[in-house]
Amino acid sequence: MVIGWSLSMSRISYVMIALIILLNLGFDQISKTIIRNEVNYYEIISLIGNWFTITKVENTGAFLSAGSALPYFIRLILLSVIPLVFLSYGLYMVLVKKDMPNMQIVGWCFIIGGGAGNLYDRIVHGSVTDFLHLDLVLFQTGIFNLADVSIMTGMLLVLSRQFIYKKEESLTF
Repeated sequence: MVIGWSLSMSRISYVMIALIILLNLGFDQISKTIIRNEVNYYEIISLIGNWFTITKVENTGAFLSAGSALPYFIRLILLSVIPLVFLSYGLYMVLVKKDMPNMQIVGWCFIIGGGAGNLYDRIVHGSVTDFLHLDLVLFQTGIFNLADVSIMTGMLLVLSRQFIYKKEESLTF
């Protein structure tokens, strides 16, 4: 058994919650700062052949630039105000909900840290810096960043916990 993941273990502390959120936010912002300062727009830097590359782009929309052509006010509501409300509610849940399993707490911390990183970029820079690209021949991603990785990892943890909970529930009958 991994410490901290069992329902019988004590709840993750506020310090650990803050640490997980700040590490996700910090790694995202450090990586984006390096990319903004060291990589030219649309420059392609090979990390692992053509499979894993760095390509700097600025994204004024959401995932895969969705909504980038919308009027500014609509983008502001959809891409800044609503995410801020969602992240605030997530933080409230993580801090206040006492019966939340640790795996879900960690997942939500990843989502909050990554979401805060992208929200910070939208507010401060007017766009989100994306730079990672995977091309696995049969499958190719859009260009993304570490905040997106944090959000997806968090979603995986939250959804996995839901699946495990459902499975545990069905085993008890």
